Amino acid sequence: MFHKAARISGAFLLTLLFSSLYFYLSSLNTDIHPRSLSQSSKSGDKLTSPQKAKNEVKNTPTESSVLLSDPAMSLKWGVTQIDLQKALKVSQGSRDIVIAVIDTGIDVNHPDLRNNLWVNPGETGKDKNGVDLAGNGKDDDGNGCIDDVFGCNFITMRGKMDDLADNHGHGTHISGIIGAEGGNGVGVSGVSPKVRLMTLKYYDSRVKTNHLLNTVNAFHYAVWMKKKYNIKKMIINYSGGGVEYSRDEFLAVQSARQAGILLVAAAGNERSNSDKFKYYPAGYDLDNIISVTAVNPKTQVLPSSNYGIQSVDLAAPGENIYSTMPSGQYGLMTGTSQATAFVTGVAALIMAHNSDFSAEEVKKYILKTGDDIPSLNKMTGTSKRLNSYRALVTLDQGVGATGVLASNTANMKPAQFAAVPQLDPNSEPTEVLNSFGRDLLKVIKDKNINMN
Repeated sequence: MFHKAARISGAFLLTLLFSSLYFYLSSLNTDIHPRSLSQSSKSGDKLTSPQKAKNEVKNTPTESSVLLSDPAMSLKWGVTQIDLQKALKVSQGSRDIVIAVIDTGIDVNHPDLRNNLWVNPGETGKDKNGVDLAGNGKDDDGNGCIDDVFGCNFITMRGKMDDLADNHGHGTHISGIIGAEGGNGVGVSGVSPKVRLMTLKYYDSRVKTNHLLNTVNAFHYAVWMKKKYNIKKMIINYSGGGVEYSRDEFLAVQSARQAGILLVAAAGNERSNSDKFKYYPAGYDLDNIISVTAVNPKTQVLPSSNYGIQSVDLAAPGENIYSTMPSGQYGLMTGTSQATAFVTGVAALIMAHNSDFSAEEVKKYILKTGDDIPSLNKMTGTSKRLNSYRALVTLDQGVGATGVLASNTANMKPAQFAAVPQLDPNSEPTEVLNSFGRDLLKVIKDKNINMN
């Protein structure tokens, strides 16, 4: 997850609270609370170009599938931990599945991402006068966002490349973990390399805006677009959050649930027990939400990560995760944001393999087929770590969504059995980065701001 450094001024923190921008799909009251970007901590100066990544990896293992043959895949330890090599033999995702990534934007020209971007059919092609819809400065599909070809910036309410540009790096990194193109001979492969990525930008540290309002609008946009264009399957990946309950955000996530959308949300980097100190939207009591915490290669929950046997569902890799970064580069980031992206990718694999599954069924399979890890007994509700292959293979054995194995099934088969970018070496250490949420609340209290 993603929290700004403690040295950020109170004036900047206050900008999270105010904005006059309203998306027409939202009808909000005044229960607006702060939402910080889920801040992944730095792991050293590890930003690399695609060619440098290729040259640095000398002993890239030969995989049976070309999807994992990209030159920097040996840097992704999380792929091994969740058994992705075997899972991709069963499912690689589907172009029918859209992943709405609510984050800091994306590098739309990144060689590992550009071919997997979702394209809005209502903002492409020509109008009756032969003018390109993608750049005509109009809201051609009537959704409130102008020229939103690959998604929307909810600060500017526009979707041109400059609007979607990732000024931080977090959104590009998350998008790569989920759905970087596989087998293209460049960089890395995502967990689900054949999905489409819808970019929903809600956070920009350079702009005074209300991030919670932007988040709510992003949820509504995703729901509206799914219905308008009859998108078969959609998952929302959200790697931000805050400690304050918001009715508007709850209703937006509930609307997504009613539309059959799964929400995979970061458990947070507040170093706290979420059972006692709630973190939203991961903590809303809705059955279409998967709350994810982060572990290291030894499957130990990261010191910065939130935990809770009632509020956190399972764990996934989140330390020193290698993925795409802006300007066509790659780098390492750490946090529950990265763990969340792994789970989103596996959810897409399951949806592609079983197109009739509901969001709730996908959630049940992910939670029931993970690896049992004793060290997670008091950290998550399932005591499990994500395992992509077990989820997919279990589906082939006639296991119901409740996790009960049927004793007689016709198709039963034998089986084996789930950030700050590195641009600035002088960035604050992890301990400082993770204090952002608490600092923001302190500013609110000190300034006597009425949040009701």
